[in-house]
Amino acid sequence: MEYRRFGNTGMYVSPIALGCMSYGDADRGSHGWTLDEDASRPFIREAVEKGINFFDTANMYSLGHSEEIVGRALRDYADRDEIVLATKVYMAMGEGPNKRGLSRKAIMQEIDNSLRRLGTDYVDLYIIHRFDENTPLRETLEALNDVVRSGKARYIGASSMAAWQFATALGIQRAEGWAPFVSMQSQYNLITREDEREMIPLSINDGIALTPWSPLARGRLTRPWQDAGDRAGSDLLLQRLYQQNEDADRKIADAVGAIADARGVSRARVALAWVNEAPGITAPIVGATKPHHLSDAIASLDIHLTAEERASLEAPYTARWPE
Repeated sequence: MEYRRFGNTGMYVSPIALGCMSYGDADRGSHGWTLDEDASRPFIREAVEKGINFFDTANMYSLGHSEEIVGRALRDYADRDEIVLATKVYMAMGEGPNKRGLSRKAIMQEIDNSLRRLGTDYVDLYIIHRFDENTPLRETLEALNDVVRSGKARYIGASSMAAWQFATALGIQRAEGWAPFVSMQSQYNLITREDEREMIPLSINDGIALTPWSPLARGRLTRPWQDAGDRAGSDLLLQRLYQQNEDADRKIADAVGAIADARGVSRARVALAWVNEAPGITAPIVGATKPHHLSDAIASLDIHLTAEERASLEAPYTARWPE
């Protein structure tokens, strides 16, 4: 495994991150396809054994159960000092008005709750899951700075917002001397490429690590388009994200399939190779719930697409509203 520098930091991560949204008690979250702890642990162990050192979870995944599973597994299988452990804050963790968002109160209580569930003194990367329009931005940024200065997080990152919002936050952090965002995690794949307009150029210019979520379009790029897969009926986000430009998306999926067939590899390897070779990308976030998922993700690092192949994958794209 060759590791990549994480943006402008001195930290290094594997070029694939294991996303842990699918690990947790299905009764405690909104994702019916999640794996329980016994079924989840082999994937975390395999990731460690294959050299993946970057693990991404969130407080809201199965309402904290994912953090519990990941924390216990990493204590058993990994050296904590070698692991880059990320979690997130923003989404609702209960019914009360102060159990969500990015207020100082919410951030301070949720970092402590996440550390308790993960069974660690600190996280390497603490990510705001979304932009909070109901909390003053300076309040959020100062609280995040205090989390870093207290030693509870080594770095902070952001996810899924407009480029102007991210640029505004970075400017405030620089002006105040507060801990800066060092990463951006937003949706980026062959079907959703709106970040190429502003977010990716901004991040490259500022040395921000890009860690895309859903690099396989929630599985839509891993199989023929008419084969919706196991999650199609219960994944409401999947249904919303990939119904805007279905004709173009189908052509993209067909192009992925044609290249995969010609090379004799899986579609997932081709689609991930495209993301990994895109400008500025540090480490896509990849989920694993079946035996071939991790092997496909790691094998994609050895695929180098030709200019002609990239052109055929990119040509059908049409613009859409990003998530």
